Amino acid sequence: MKKIVLASTFAVSVLLANPSSYEQTANKVAKELLKTLGGNLKKHLKANGPVDALRFCSTNAYNLTQKVSDKFGKEIDVKRISLKPRNPANTPNSEEAAILRKMEDTYKKSQKASSIIVEKNDKTIVYKPLVIKKKACIICHGDLSKRPKLAQAIKDIYPTDKATGYKMGDLRGAIVVTIKKGK
Repeated sequence: MKKIVLASTFAVSVLLANPSSYEQTANKVAKELLKTLGGNLKKHLKANGPVDALRFCSTNAYNLTQKVSDKFGKEIDVKRISLKPRNPANTPNSEEAAILRKMEDTYKKSQKASSIIVEKNDKTIVYKPLVIKKKACIICHGDLSKRPKLAQAIKDIYPTDKATGYKMGDLRGAIVVTIKKGK
């Protein structure tokens, strides 16, 4: 098992791309979160367009994320983070930002998105890369120059938005799954 120590506020051991039961659990949780959020967004995109999907996301994404966490029990927590957040609630702390920068550097060099696993005290934290692979994501996170109504809605709902200008295949951030050990 290869260990790398990341320099950040806290010294942590980081395990790269090593399959484990924790990573398998994190994969299930992340997949469920993407299915839940993506399915709802697609439904709203199809029914009423991107502005409706944006409004739905702004009022429901946090609750849907919490429902996914709850589905897996008290020992599991899931969230999304990004260095370019749309919602300020998805802003990483300094340790998470260091991990995201490491993930970005690795992705830029290899175009491979690898999980980063952090063992810390009584928990295992799995950072699953969030890569833009669906055209639906580009609608709200890509070039908005041809969608002025959507661009204005984003500005109105998220005045500090930084989450546009992405292209297919770009690393958007990470899904963070925290698993309490011994559970």
